[in-house]
Amino acid sequence: METRQKAPIGRPRGFDADEALERAMRVFWEQGYEGASLTDLTKAMGITRTSMYAAFGNKEELFRKALERYTEGPASYGARALREPTAHQVATAFLNGSVRATTRPGCPSGCLGVQGSLAAGDPGRAARDELVTWRNEHTAHLRDRFRQAVDEGDLPPDSDPDLLARYLMTVANGIAVQAASGATHDDLQRVADLALRSWPPS
Repeated sequence: METRQKAPIGRPRGFDADEALERAMRVFWEQGYEGASLTDLTKAMGITRTSMYAAFGNKEELFRKALERYTEGPASYGARALREPTAHQVATAFLNGSVRATTRPGCPSGCLGVQGSLAAGDPGRAARDELVTWRNEHTAHLRDRFRQAVDEGDLPPDSDPDLLARYLMTVANGIAVQAASGATHDDLQRVADLALRSWPPS
């Protein structure tokens, strides 16, 4: 006797977890953690709440997975920038990448990692803490890269790697906020170019 396996209840045939996560990421990116309701999320993902919980966990866990996808996708310029051969090229790639990612046609403006929970109250505390950690980790990666540049003589010996990392991250975060407020790619590229003019000479 042949036994037929039942599909999980609530999960439509052809459910694509990657595509659903991509759509959830865009909802969080556009609306922020608290602004994104479960109805918004499941509608965009094309699945029921039961399927969402089964595949991704609760809203906090879905946000965490969406942030990971954002880091590996739209925000992957950060990791690529760290591999540039000089500190100045790292800074240039990082800020130019920030401008492109926050003003990309067909995507929400701004940065999920910056605006995702800036105004979150108690229900969004976990998401806010997650994003604080996310931003601090990116700052730490830049700091470590600039320490390496000092050790290699690529940056002057009196350079402050922590300050340089925070400077870059502050400019990038400002670019994201400006992009969300309607600033254009060209406007923000000029801001990035101006910020890079003050970069310490090697």
